[in-house]
Amino acid sequence: MDREYARPLDVEALARTACMSSGHFSRSFREAFGETPYSHLMTRRIERAMTLLRRGDLSVTEVCFEVGCSSLGTFSARFTELVGETPSAYRARDHSWTEPLPPCLVGAALRPVRNREAATTGGR
Repeated sequence: MDREYARPLDVEALARTACMSSGHFSRSFREAFGETPYSHLMTRRIERAMTLLRRGDLSVTEVCFEVGCSSLGTFSARFTELVGETPSAYRARDHSWTEPLPPCLVGAALRPVRNREAATTGGR
């Protein structure tokens, strides 16, 4: 899922690979990772979108489709929910401070956290 974030999510296929029912797979995934498979995939997509938007050579619409989202409205809503600002506002911001840093540090510093899920898993 992390490597092929741009492909559609097929929970049934993932569950079959893990020899589980889709319901059991989803529950087990949430228990292990603190979020549903769909939420995990959207977080990966938004992380990649943040990288592409920082680069600045693609429009928000191009980034949306590049990361595997098929709806600009859904992409923008999820991006805003996770990042706290619209994709356009994020793209327009000065990101020059990230240029001298290795990508792994930038990714760690800017990883989006779902507020509702962080609140429910923060005590573990």
